Amino acid sequence: MHRITVIGGGLAGLTAAVTAAEAGAKVTVYEAHHTLGGRARTAEGPYRTNDGPHALYSGGPHWTWLRQRDLVGPLAPIPPLEAARLRLRHKGVLRRTPPFAMLKLLRPGARQAPTDVDFRQWATEQAGEEGALAAAHYSAVALFHHDPGALSAAFVQERLRRATKLPPEAQYPRGGWATVVDRMAARAWNLGVRMETLSRVDTLPTDTPVVVATSLDAARRLLGDSSLTWPSGRTVLVDLALRTRRGDAFAVSDLDAPGWIERFTAQDRSLAPAGEQLLQGQIPIAPHESKADGVRRAEDLLDLAFEGWRERVTWRRESVANGRTGAVDLPGTSWRDRPSVDRGDGVYLAGDQVAAPGVLSEVAFNSALTAVSLALGRNALDLKHA
Repeated sequence: MHRITVIGGGLAGLTAAVTAAEAGAKVTVYEAHHTLGGRARTAEGPYRTNDGPHALYSGGPHWTWLRQRDLVGPLAPIPPLEAARLRLRHKGVLRRTPPFAMLKLLRPGARQAPTDVDFRQWATEQAGEEGALAAAHYSAVALFHHDPGALSAAFVQERLRRATKLPPEAQYPRGGWATVVDRMAARAWNLGVRMETLSRVDTLPTDTPVVVATSLDAARRLLGDSSLTWPSGRTVLVDLALRTRRGDAFAVSDLDAPGWIERFTAQDRSLAPAGEQLLQGQIPIAPHESKADGVRRAEDLLDLAFEGWRERVTWRRESVANGRTGAVDLPGTSWRDRPSVDRGDGVYLAGDQVAAPGVLSEVAFNSALTAVSLALGRNALDLKHA
């Protein structure tokens, strides 16, 4: 029987553990935190906040893998009336539809964007400066980067298409990320995976293959490998609970600058007490900007879309997600150029900043599958349900 050690109990680590155990391996997971989930944790208490958005995109392999194992659980669909309350800030005012120039970049027949040119340059050639700027800022909902227009055109286009696809790919597990994490952990437990929480690993074991399913920063420190770096985003998260008011927007996207606010209780009322709404603002900030800069921009959007929100606040929390928003690819690079999964000597990386395709959490999932396949010494896992 193969034996595998997994360091990190987030989505990548749990995917690796379940996959290896299904293939017959004996798996041990070490998690430094007292609970599993990594960035997919959901806060306990009356306000069920997540460390960022908690949608799963149904067009990717992660969704199929989870559904076939009954790991997603009940979903919280967005009511049609709520979906109609999506608002866009453009030129300082709220509107219901994007500028026509932006729609040129979203049509099915739009040209495939190149990898070696930045999105702003390519999109301006296709739709003009106004359309390019609006599209770049809208794509921040799936990028969490302060300047999406400076990234690879192909990279941004893929995420823009996924984020604007109809019907929407975004699916919301009822109760937040924690429900998916709990189901994955239960699946791993039932397969015989040994899970050790509050267990920080400072030295790699040498008697088993190791899947390092941590952040890239933590992996760099653990492996002593200075090459484990890749650009990421830096985002201010503003969580708010407001007393309910009819007519509040479902979400507001800033087309004048990267930023997004979503009312998560529009689709899942279990996230906050009765009579209250739970919102999260996601505002990407540049390296020279402070948390206060991001909070100020979030409040500007709130002033536009949520009338009287300041008098309705019942709870508030602010934080900065620094380097925790997944990989972003600069012009001339793609996912293939990121740190490789196979680090040699039986050590493999899994996470959302390594060399694997996909959008958001799909990168962690795909890298976990690759890592386990390599660790088991096979060209491909025999996954009947994948």
